[in-house]
Amino acid sequence: MSVDYSYIAAEAKSQIEAASDKAAIEGLRIKYLGRKGVLQDHMAKIPELAPEERRAYGSGLNDLKNNISAWLAEKEAALGVAAPPSAAGYVDVTLPGKKPVLGRLHPLTQVEGQICDIFCRLGFKVFKGPEVETEHNNFVALNIPLEHPSRDAFDTFYIKKCQVSGVRCQEKAHDIGNMTQETLLLRSHTSPAQIRAMKAAEPPMAVIMPGRVYRPDAVDASHSFMFHQVEGIAVDAQIRFSDLKGVLIAFAREMFGKDTKLRFRPSFFPFTEPSAEVDISCFLCKAKGCPACKKSGWIEILGCGMMHPHVLRSGGYDTKKWRGFAFGMGVERIAMLKFGVNDIRLFFENDMRFLEQF
Repeated sequence: MSVDYSYIAAEAKSQIEAASDKAAIEGLRIKYLGRKGVLQDHMAKIPELAPEERRAYGSGLNDLKNNISAWLAEKEAALGVAAPPSAAGYVDVTLPGKKPVLGRLHPLTQVEGQICDIFCRLGFKVFKGPEVETEHNNFVALNIPLEHPSRDAFDTFYIKKCQVSGVRCQEKAHDIGNMTQETLLLRSHTSPAQIRAMKAAEPPMAVIMPGRVYRPDAVDASHSFMFHQVEGIAVDAQIRFSDLKGVLIAFAREMFGKDTKLRFRPSFFPFTEPSAEVDISCFLCKAKGCPACKKSGWIEILGCGMMHPHVLRSGGYDTKKWRGFAFGMGVERIAMLKFGVNDIRLFFENDMRFLEQF
């Protein structure tokens, strides 16, 4: 079987050149290339051919199809008719737009950053210690005795012992130190960073130490086995408790509002003497009494005190020349107060419906 391709090609080219508008071009496209078009009729006859004829027959029809498609495209371009959009490049302007997804800082990161920024403007520098600590730095150097309940395994995540004498153990880039049979643990507070900060710098000095801490607490609305703290210390020759009060008053008024009042209550911490708990006047009810302040008008936010001489000596400072103050606060607690969040677990569930509010 033979086909006069030249006749079909000449007829198609003549008709395409004579087309004067989009409708005529589309009609010719259907006539020659459509499902019931001229070329499709010939394609349907291929199975009837002998095997040795099919290749040449099909090749000729395919060349003819490509030529007709090219002539149609040229004519469309000459008439200024846009080619039909492809699925890849087509944009339906009638569809609603898509709102771009914007990244944002986690609320705890925001609050921690705000805390650090305030203290940096007060002259403090940021220092970060390792999350894997030695028992010495976490307890002994901070004047926490062996019989203290916080040393119990129910209150601290113990890890292992460094078995090799003289081996320098490391966690990430932090030097844990030369240890012989030294017990390692996940730090239960950021206070061990005090010791590292003092060993790393000569007095006078003022640093804040933000970071994660770990305690084996049962998870509920107000407790988590991992949370964040910000610790701060300042060491100088003539530093006094009044200096500590001034720093914390400046911080609280910047963090919670210029009308915030502070109340210092005597307390006890092994690593400070004297020690105090610090309350702020409730900024939610203006100290009139609400569920957040338990109708008292005051909210506890941090602990503080003058650094114990034992802690200063552990950091390598001469207690006859230097003294200092220390304070520490929970980032989650401040974030819950500022944002009105009543369940600490919401900060760690990665629920975008919650996180996108901040």
